[in-house]
Amino acid sequence: MRDIAVFSGSAHPELAEEVTAHLGVPLSPVRVNRFANDCLEVQLQANCRERDVFLIQPLVTPVQENLVELLLMCDAARGASAGRITVVMPHYAYARSDKKDAPRISIGGRLVADLLVNSGASRVLALTLHSPQVHGFFSVPVDHLHALRELAEHFRGYDVSRTTVVSPDLGNAKEAAAFARMLGVQVAAGAKQRFADDRVAISSVIGEVAGRDIIVLDDEIAKGSTVLELLDRLRELGARSIRVACTHGLFASGALKRLSDQPDVLEIVCTNTVPIPPAEQTGKLTVLSIAPALAEAMRRIHNGESVSALFDPS
Repeated sequence: MRDIAVFSGSAHPELAEEVTAHLGVPLSPVRVNRFANDCLEVQLQANCRERDVFLIQPLVTPVQENLVELLLMCDAARGASAGRITVVMPHYAYARSDKKDAPRISIGGRLVADLLVNSGASRVLALTLHSPQVHGFFSVPVDHLHALRELAEHFRGYDVSRTTVVSPDLGNAKEAAAFARMLGVQVAAGAKQRFADDRVAISSVIGEVAGRDIIVLDDEIAKGSTVLELLDRLRELGARSIRVACTHGLFASGALKRLSDQPDVLEIVCTNTVPIPPAEQTGKLTVLSIAPALAEAMRRIHNGESVSALFDPS
């Protein structure tokens, strides 16, 4: 790892420190200045010339600030003659803006992908993109990881003989089915209709949930409206116990507290792709680290090894 340089933006330095600890390399310093006119300036304070540069920055709140900071980091690395620039983006917030579903609407996922490439990114390492087609928005190679192994390893610590994995909607059913296969359990899915950003309806659940231990699996939880609606259906159908799992725990607008206040929710599990302030955490929350997987993927990218082999069941 001699010719590698790893930098972190302001979004999640704790994750970056954990990743570099697994890699056995130092986390190089970054200086961010804010001018009187509110513009940002970024300086990478380590040599980048002809080095394999990794920039770790999830797009989390405040998303626009962190995005501009990441673009400036890419531009700084390109201007410093970096050999290759890999953007490590554990959470890509604009992946939700993936299609034109209303007149004269922007497709933010594709636009931000273009901005990253034009600012100097030559490769992207992402984790659990909200929609598969977002992968194709980038004109540079994308290594797309998932956190199903880490989540499955956690739930193997429980008795899963009477467990059903439930996807809140059919769009996430493929990932839920893969997760269920890892645990050797059944899978079910909700029939969801979305009316607004925070208003959904789940008319039914396809699959066996009565008398079963349920693991609700979603890619991310923002306001939690979908999961709360699904919990109502699971109660009506007679679920025995409920646990909630996701990769990206955004937990906006008090969602974590609302979920934790549900008496039949035993546990809420997420990964550390998104920083969760200690003051907002609850006793039901379990945060799994994705740093070892990110570090191994970065090591493989640096050494020219297969990243997809990480998910080979053999």
